[in-house]
Amino acid sequence: MAVKIRLQRHGRKQAPLYHIVIADARAPRDGSFIERIGTYNPMTRPATIEVDRMKAFEWLKNGAQPTDTVRAILRFKGVMYYKHLQRGVAKGAMTAEDAEMKFRAWVDEKEAKIMARVKATQDERKARAEEISGKAKAVKQKKEDTPVEDELVNVDLAAQAAAETEGEAEATAEASATEEASATEEAPAAEETPAAEEAPAAEEAPAEEEKKETAPEE
Repeated sequence: MAVKIRLQRHGRKQAPLYHIVIADARAPRDGSFIERIGTYNPMTRPATIEVDRMKAFEWLKNGAQPTDTVRAILRFKGVMYYKHLQRGVAKGAMTAEDAEMKFRAWVDEKEAKIMARVKATQDERKARAEEISGKAKAVKQKKEDTPVEDELVNVDLAAQAAAETEGEAEATAEASATEEASATEEAPAAEETPAAEEAPAAEEAPAEEEKKETAPEE
């Protein structure tokens, strides 16, 4: 008889809860089973896994074949690592005491990581609950209040900007006045024309008349 270690589904719709069972490979998934060795709840964060490691190891040693999901669960809980250590003991690579010490150290480290994840999840839920209740919002509002020093700085910046604007206006007015004065001083030079200097040419005409008058006397 082929024996498998697999999951048996329980729980309501969209909220599954699985039993880790030893069952005949020919039996239906949710049918009869030989022994239940643990539970698996994927709806929690992180997932909750409870398994009897020694029973699972004994069934593996006797030839029971786990499904892919159950194999991942047993690896996560250290059953596959314990099987590896026991194979080393059987080959004489280490003593049973050394294997047990290594396995316990591995389990302690793994459990510490799991507890850290559970605590982090609880803290996130607590912070979320405070945010929904309004407590976190009030604290956030206090942090967003503008300090008095910032208001004074804003006023100083506004005054500085106004002063710079007034200075630019005065500079523009002075430049315009300078341009008008320059235009006024250059006006007489523009009024001087060569016609005034050529006036003596017109005065030379009487000299020719005097010559005409003196000609008959000769």
